[in-house]
Amino acid sequence: MSINQTTIEDIKTRIDIEEVISDFVSLKRKGQNLWACCPFHDEKTPSFSVSPAKGIYKCFGCGKAGDAIEFIKEVEGLNYIQAMGYLGKKYGIQIDEEEDTPEEIERQSLRESLFIVLGFAKDYFHNLLLNHTEGQSIGLSYFKERGYNQQVIKDFELGYSLDQWSGLLQEALKKGYTQQTLVAAGLAIEKEERAYDRFRGRVIFPIHNITGKVIAFGARTLKSDQGAKYINSPETEVYQKSKVLYGLTQGRNAIRQNDTCYLVEGYTDVISMHLSGVPNVVSSSGTSLTEDQIKLIKRYSNNITVLFDGDSAGIKAALRGIDMILTSGANVRVVEFPEGEDPDSYAQKLGSDEFKKFLQANHKDFITYKTQLFLKESAEDPIARAATIKEVVLSISKIPDALQRAVYIKQCSGQLEVDEYLLINELNKIQLQSSGGFAGAPPPPVTDFIPVEKPRSGLPDGVAMQERECIRLLLNYGDHKMEDGSSLHQYFFNELEEVEFKTAAYQQILELIKVELNNHGILDTARLMEQVSGAVKTEVIDLLTERYEVSSLWMDRFQIYVPKEQEMLPSVAYSSLLRLKYQVVKKLITENREELRLAELKEQQKLLQVDVALKKSRNKIANILGIIVSD
Repeated sequence: MSINQTTIEDIKTRIDIEEVISDFVSLKRKGQNLWACCPFHDEKTPSFSVSPAKGIYKCFGCGKAGDAIEFIKEVEGLNYIQAMGYLGKKYGIQIDEEEDTPEEIERQSLRESLFIVLGFAKDYFHNLLLNHTEGQSIGLSYFKERGYNQQVIKDFELGYSLDQWSGLLQEALKKGYTQQTLVAAGLAIEKEERAYDRFRGRVIFPIHNITGKVIAFGARTLKSDQGAKYINSPETEVYQKSKVLYGLTQGRNAIRQNDTCYLVEGYTDVISMHLSGVPNVVSSSGTSLTEDQIKLIKRYSNNITVLFDGDSAGIKAALRGIDMILTSGANVRVVEFPEGEDPDSYAQKLGSDEFKKFLQANHKDFITYKTQLFLKESAEDPIARAATIKEVVLSISKIPDALQRAVYIKQCSGQLEVDEYLLINELNKIQLQSSGGFAGAPPPPVTDFIPVEKPRSGLPDGVAMQERECIRLLLNYGDHKMEDGSSLHQYFFNELEEVEFKTAAYQQILELIKVELNNHGILDTARLMEQVSGAVKTEVIDLLTERYEVSSLWMDRFQIYVPKEQEMLPSVAYSSLLRLKYQVVKKLITENREELRLAELKEQQKLLQVDVALKKSRNKIANILGIIVSD
């Protein structure tokens, strides 16, 4: 698919970077920018910054940066045209497609083919459920018995597969889909040159990716003699079960709004909770919880409440997954259901209002819950009690925040009836082992170590650093007026006429700024970024992004006024230009002295005169800047 330029420009004018990125992470305002934990790498403290005014994002942790289009490309693994198609759909813009060439059609990826055939299968199953006699009498009757209404059936796109060997396969072949694509999508199984439907005589639960596309299916039998109760799609090019959460498409907005995500086990648990008015829920679909799934939840909320079936064996198995949630830095709570109940059955038994009250009244923080659970089982057994203490401290050691660890140690000391210092020693031993410490070495303190940054190689010299600062001021304040009425960029260009930038990237950006101003009269950074790519584009975004802002709350509390940079632009600009010239002259002195060292006698007198003149210029600038020069 290709999109004509007019449509692309229409999409660009409609893009709101805050709206786009909010579909994937939970943004919180701090100053002029929005912040979140980065969706591209694992982190506990938000370092992902979004500037709505400038239309850019920047992660100060992993370095990824760009505009809304670049974000969609990165987060969804799309190319440019696909990303524009995604954004066009989001903003309801009719995509005017241009006819693909045979070569372009041939280059269509396997992923696109799978998405198409999976979408067809979803519609096929959904239509059978609603309109086919077998689908209505078996599948639809089952859903209605469970209290599923038309809206929830529509929202989750539920379906039914006929009890036939190749109902879907034959229908798909009639529509032009190939058997090979159906097999690759996990919809059909090939055996001894014969193919048949994977899902037969079952109700269907489509599984969606974060953008709402169907990527797989879960299927439940309604017969006691039909093998496994649930069967699921195999992993394919578009479906890796460890990276997907059932119900996230339908529940992500509610998760963000409520700032809490309920985590359950099965498809029906999710749907029953929606029917009970609790839509901020997802399921790991019967698989063990993974780090990728936790990262998905943390895009929308840092608070996770795990709902446990009333089954002690199942609870013990689930505890291992919760330790991973603690490691991620999320806040974890637990709700345990009565014996023999699960979220699905209990929601139906209590009804909507009572079920919500139950969730509110019965949640506990995870460490407290785990302590009470293990103490109950080891009450009269000293050996088991010692193991319980180790288990609880092991979970506490997973918490990345030192203050939270200290609070839990103090709390658990009372619950476990063990001196606090013994728990701290156990915690230190665990941390030492996990960090690769030597056996017998003294334990580290319970407080966090202060991280030391590794020295970076290839740091820019003084000239490059000051060139960068001048470009930063031009990009951020180029149109601001100086005291004499001229703009900052006019002032800079006048002062830089005799200065040639030595850093290629900064010289390129400077020339683009000049062209932008000559052609349009104003500096549009969004338009400028379209003309650069790679490292240069990343550098532009770095220069446009502020990592720190002075807290207005802090200023109000201490009655301190800190002037903003734009309020001091004349002095800031003057100082930056002087510092650039100072560094340029310093570099010229160094280069001239190297020439002097290697020059023949007849050339030395001339070079000495140059050295005197350069030092005079340097000393004059240094005197204005208050810099002490040693020679």
